[in-house]
Amino acid sequence: MAEQFPLMIANSKTPSSSATEVFSPYNGELLAQVENAQQEHIEQALRSAHRLFKDRKQWLSVCQRQQILEKTAALMQADSEALALSAAAEGGKPLIDSRVEVSRAIAGVKLCAEHIGQHSGEVVPMVDNELGVKRMAFTQKEPIGVVVAVSAFNHPLNLIVHQVGAAIAAGCPVIVKPASETCIACLRFVALLRQAGLADSWCQVVLPENLDLATALVSDARVGFFSFIGSAKVGWMLNRKLAPGTRSALEHGGVAPVIVDKSADINKLIPALLKGGFYHAGQVCVSVQRVYLPENLIDSVAGKLVEGANALIVGDPLSAQTEVGPLIRAAEVERIHSWVQEAQQQGAELLCGGKVLENNCYAPTVLLNPSQNSTISQNEVFGPVVCLYSYQKVEDAIALANSLDVVFQAAVFSQDIDAATAIYQQLDASAVMVNDHTAFRQDGMPFAGLRHSGLGVGGIGHTIDDMQIDKMMMIKTALV
Repeated sequence: MAEQFPLMIANSKTPSSSATEVFSPYNGELLAQVENAQQEHIEQALRSAHRLFKDRKQWLSVCQRQQILEKTAALMQADSEALALSAAAEGGKPLIDSRVEVSRAIAGVKLCAEHIGQHSGEVVPMVDNELGVKRMAFTQKEPIGVVVAVSAFNHPLNLIVHQVGAAIAAGCPVIVKPASETCIACLRFVALLRQAGLADSWCQVVLPENLDLATALVSDARVGFFSFIGSAKVGWMLNRKLAPGTRSALEHGGVAPVIVDKSADINKLIPALLKGGFYHAGQVCVSVQRVYLPENLIDSVAGKLVEGANALIVGDPLSAQTEVGPLIRAAEVERIHSWVQEAQQQGAELLCGGKVLENNCYAPTVLLNPSQNSTISQNEVFGPVVCLYSYQKVEDAIALANSLDVVFQAAVFSQDIDAATAIYQQLDASAVMVNDHTAFRQDGMPFAGLRHSGLGVGGIGHTIDDMQIDKMMMIKTALV
């Protein structure tokens, strides 16, 4: 029987007249019904959060925030298997990977608590000239204001921790809009925060009834910080509508390049490409998509990669054996298949996959030498497709890797440290993984999409810093 989730809005007395239904992307099972937020609910959430922020006497101390986050992590640990099963059911990420996501989310909550325990301001030098005589100054951290967080479907628990956990750590009241397809993980996490002692007004969940209400929420003048993870089209559109003074961070996607040097260890390369390209059916913003290989290696790498891709177990995300689950919705399967077919029509060789499977699944696919003008070479596929390209000169591969307006993480495989360093220096990327795939992420490291791929720097510590201000106190005294 489907779970029923009521509004998670503080002091709301008006019930919702509509609900969002959450279905399994694999078998279509109705998993939950979640009450939608209508105009009065959006207003109530904003009013409660803003009133809380304006009343500084109600602010949570660093110690209180740490205690709530540490207790939340303990509650998550006790419920970790249920959280993993729920996330796998609603998002389609295989259980083996959903378990890893839950472990990362728990570690992320602990990281939030640890990071704020190390927060400190700085002493501001006041000795540069006579203006500083008999004056001293220092800064302290304060929350920036109400945070509105809009999240994506592909990591339904861990992304919420990066946005909501960071906001609570920073001392900001937060209103979160999870992806409607995968909102259950968010609702469970916020319930655990409240169980750990967080008052309702500090964290509220909304599923706006329509796009206009979502836009009104984001663009409200009471919002101090906007955190967005999702498509570039939506993120940049919402960013343009922010009220004056609202700060923001956007995390979009890329078309992640991998450059394989002639000295690369092929036996280490193949497992990395398989994981980075087909993890969560390629529904990762830094998933391996474009792999550039020397001409003399391409046949060997292609053969081994195809063998590995064909061996992957595709199917039910709740099975412990499944390695590749479904796409989030049928329309995505159709889109991906049309891109693969177009690439073939324009000269690409289909080495494996290219098939629509049952239950919104798509066969892990490897394409050889798609046209540089094809849709799949120019845009983020966000599906289980890896494209291989041959090159004669590494400079040509680097130029192609740098040719798009999306810039995120990249990778280079090489046993030659000088070659790896030279490629690292020339790649247009916010991070370059050496001898690891592009989708690697440790939750405290900087994580940034550049140019069309995003704005600002993610990673739990960086996000907490973004959600705070440095407030200075200057003291004039005869004693200095």
